[in-house]
Amino acid sequence: MKIDKFVIAIIITVIAAYIYPDLGKGESAQVLNTLSSIGISLIFFFYGLKLSPQQIKIGLNNWKLHVLIQATTFIVFPLIVLTIYPLITEDNKALWLAFMFLAALPSTVSSSVVMVSIAKGNIPAAIFNASISGLIGVILTPLWIGLFMTSTGTDYSLIEVYQKLLLEILAPVILGLLLRRFLGAFALKHSKKITLFDKSVILLIIYKSFSKSFLDRIFENLSPLKLLAVLAVAILIFWIVYFFIGFIAKRFHFSIEDRITAQFCGTKKSLVHGTVFSKILFQNASFLGIILLPIMMFHAFQIVAISVIAAKHGRRDL
Repeated sequence: MKIDKFVIAIIITVIAAYIYPDLGKGESAQVLNTLSSIGISLIFFFYGLKLSPQQIKIGLNNWKLHVLIQATTFIVFPLIVLTIYPLITEDNKALWLAFMFLAALPSTVSSSVVMVSIAKGNIPAAIFNASISGLIGVILTPLWIGLFMTSTGTDYSLIEVYQKLLLEILAPVILGLLLRRFLGAFALKHSKKITLFDKSVILLIIYKSFSKSFLDRIFENLSPLKLLAVLAVAILIFWIVYFFIGFIAKRFHFSIEDRITAQFCGTKKSLVHGTVFSKILFQNASFLGIILLPIMMFHAFQIVAISVIAAKHGRRDL
C-alpha cells in the first residue's frame, strides 16, 4: 500500500526543524510569521473560490446525516477527550490540551470527498458536510479551547482570537465566494496546484512550530514511550468514533452510501485547520509543537485506515 506523500513530507519537515531550528527564531521567525499569515489567507481565499453554493443546497435535504456528522465532529469527539480530564496531572496538561484541540477541530474537504468517492458513498453530502464543518469550526473550536486555556498559563482572549479568525479566515472565504463567478473556473482548473500550495503553507507552519519547541526544549520530557502512547490514544479515539457513527447510522437505518459518508466525514479532522488554528489560538506558545503532535499522528493514521476501508467498499456491486 502506498504511503501518503504528504505524511512523508511532514516527517521530513519535523526532522528539518530538529536539525536546523535556528530559522524559527529572531528575524527569520518574523519572516516565517508573515509568510504563514499571507499563506493562511490565500488558503481560505481559494477555499471560498471552490465552495459551491449549489452543492450546499443539494446537501441540505439529508438533515439526519448532517446532524450526525456535525454532532460527532464538535460534540462527541470533545466529550471523549473530556472524560479523561480528571485523571490528568500537571505535567500532562499541555498534552491533554493537544488532544482536546484535535477533538475540537472541524473536518476537511478534499480528502473526505476523495475517500467517499472511492468508497462509492454519498458525494454531495460529503461535500456539504466537509464544507460547512470548516465554517462551524471557526466558531466552535475557539470556544472549546477557551474553556481550558487558563490552566496552561497562556494569555487567551476570545475576542482577539475571533478578530484574527475573521481577518485571516472568514474575510478571505467571503472574498473568494464573492469572486467565485469570475475566478471559480480558474481555481477548479488549477486545483492540484492550489492543493500543493496549501500543503506547502502547512509544512511552513509545522516547521516554525516545531523549531520553536525544539529551541525551547519542550520535547525533552517526552520519552519514546510517551510518543507511542500519543499515537495509541489517537488511534483509539479514531476507532471509538468510527464504530459509534456506524452504530448510530444502523439504528437510523441509513443507506450504505450515507453510512460511508457519515463514518468518513465524521472521523476526519483537518490538519489544515489544525495548523492554522494553532497559530491563532496558541500564538507563540512554546508548547505549540506538542499541540500539533496528536493531529499529525491522527491525520496519518486516518488516511491509512480510511484508504483501506474505502478500497474495500469500492469493490462492492451497486
